[in-house]
Amino acid sequence: MATAEHFENLILGSGQGGKLLAWHLARAGQRTAVVEKRWIGGSCPNVACMPSKNEVWSARVAHLVKRGAEFGAMTGPVTVDMAKVRLRKRAMVAHEIALHLQNYEQSGAQLIMGSGRLIAEKTLEVRQKDESTRLLTGDRIFLNVGTHAAIPNVPGLEAARPLTHIEALDLDYAPSHLIVSGGGYVGLEMAQAYRRFGSRVTVIEAGPQIVGREDSDIADALQQILSDEGIQFVLGAESIRVSGKSGREVSIVVRTPSGDQTIDGSDILVAIGRVPNTAGIGLEDAGVELDANGYIRTNERLETTAPGVWAIGESAGSPQFTHVSVDDFRIIKDNLAGGARNTGDRLIPACVFTDPPFARVGLSEGDAKRQRLSVRVAVLPMSAVLRTAATDETQGFMKILVDRSDLIVGFAMVGSDAGEVVAAVQTAMLAKLPYPKLRDAVITHLTMAEGLGPLLGKVPSYQSASRKADHDSSEISL
Repeated sequence: MATAEHFENLILGSGQGGKLLAWHLARAGQRTAVVEKRWIGGSCPNVACMPSKNEVWSARVAHLVKRGAEFGAMTGPVTVDMAKVRLRKRAMVAHEIALHLQNYEQSGAQLIMGSGRLIAEKTLEVRQKDESTRLLTGDRIFLNVGTHAAIPNVPGLEAARPLTHIEALDLDYAPSHLIVSGGGYVGLEMAQAYRRFGSRVTVIEAGPQIVGREDSDIADALQQILSDEGIQFVLGAESIRVSGKSGREVSIVVRTPSGDQTIDGSDILVAIGRVPNTAGIGLEDAGVELDANGYIRTNERLETTAPGVWAIGESAGSPQFTHVSVDDFRIIKDNLAGGARNTGDRLIPACVFTDPPFARVGLSEGDAKRQRLSVRVAVLPMSAVLRTAATDETQGFMKILVDRSDLIVGFAMVGSDAGEVVAAVQTAMLAKLPYPKLRDAVITHLTMAEGLGPLLGKVPSYQSASRKADHDSSEISL
């Protein structure tokens, strides 16, 4: 057996929170190693957030060029060179990897490429690419192993070799007909991008609406926007069987309320959810417990059931966003220095990077109803925001929820720059700013955020909201 190498800190997985923690601890003079199986820097810069938004932007450019005549820019026939789209994406990824390697070198943290498995308490066995093995021990262990795309157990699906987001982001062609299984964030972003690249696209969703956790008005608005671009939707559809090979010819039979349907396509992309990468890495040998869904069980300080072992990011059951993994890093970093931070009071925003995007922070109307929380709701169509008169980006709306004490408890927006506008509302919520303060703020003209003024100006008074609630029992009560 190899001689054990000892480190003060061992981090399994080089995703966002883990790498930030590694660089921080190494710069503080602690001997730190990161074990990474495949992606230097984790999925975000390689196969997820950044590559997907890179290709979504390329698709937006193609879409705008095709609409050039509407804005007075006269062009000839427009085609998309998917090889160049992929080359642009790969160049960005290569640049990001180089920056990561530079950070490892400058911080002093060791990056060890190989498959890691816990074989005993605070002991990690690493099988490297050359099949050699290293044995590592650590005073502290941080698990940052992430998740992978779920492939449902549908007869014929695995044999069809479906695309996940990883393969879909590395195609050098636009499928003639892309079937997207899943109407969530990833599925919708990829569906719109490939439609704009020239593919026919059909989205199959098992639930009664897309983005199933959101309010129905949000789902309806997004579906209408995407339908207007030619994307087809099949909702309430249970996949029964798949035949053929993705990339050639593929068929999927779905059961819907109106009967069975067969959808024929060229490629199939599966985007129905994520599975934690916690199987087969020896967690049980290290005393690390999992929950019923396979995520690492942690407390609000991200400590696992094993002493001296923490978990970071998606594998810890944290919301599946890179910005949450960054906050996981901050919590652990501060607590290692004697702090008392936890995950219990986080206000986490989300954004779907369709065009226009959807963003939300805080409660939805559905959340408020389930919690029996008294709120007032105001809605403003994006066509009422003055900037859209200049840009023609009139699709969507803003919606805000305000409680009895005049605090904003939720905000949602389908519209251009939604991801930026949501940050302003989040800031007001974190500061516990009464909504009239934001309503009466002097916001730059001509911006999308300027719409917050008229939106908040529509928040009803208690009296009018109470009368409306009495008239319509489906309204959220006061």
